[in-house]
Order: sequence, then structure tokens, then C-alpha cells
Amino acid sequence: MAAVCEICGKGPWYGKQVSHSHRRSSRRWNPNIQRLRVLKDGRVQRVDVCTSCVKAGKIQRPPVGSGG
Repeated sequence: MAAVCEICGKGPWYGKQVSHSHRRSSRRWNPNIQRLRVLKDGRVQRVDVCTSCVKAGKIQRPPVGSGG
């Protein structure tokens, strides 16, 4: 699963992990991506969305029990 939000385009950030002895190794911070059922163009689709978009109300969830 790609770590990219389909709504805002948020993706991973890259940086360094620094140990106590100050040795550095590469690492990345992934956004919290959830695969949700969303109403998109009048249809129910599965979309990869970050939780900040869900919390901000940028998506519309389908009613409970609707097929898809």
C-alpha cells in the first residue's frame, strides 16, 4: 500500500535517525493512511486517505449498510 493520501497528496517525510552516540541512519515518517469506503462522484469507492483529511471532514462517508 502506497503511503500517499489521495485527497491532499500527503506522503512520507525523509530524515535521519540519530542514536545516542550520534551515528545517523536514514529513516522515513509515514502519514497515517487508512483505506476507507468513501462517496466519490456519487459512487462508493475505496480510497487511501490520511487521518487528518478524515478529521477535517474532506471526505464523505457512505451511509451504514450501503453496498459497495
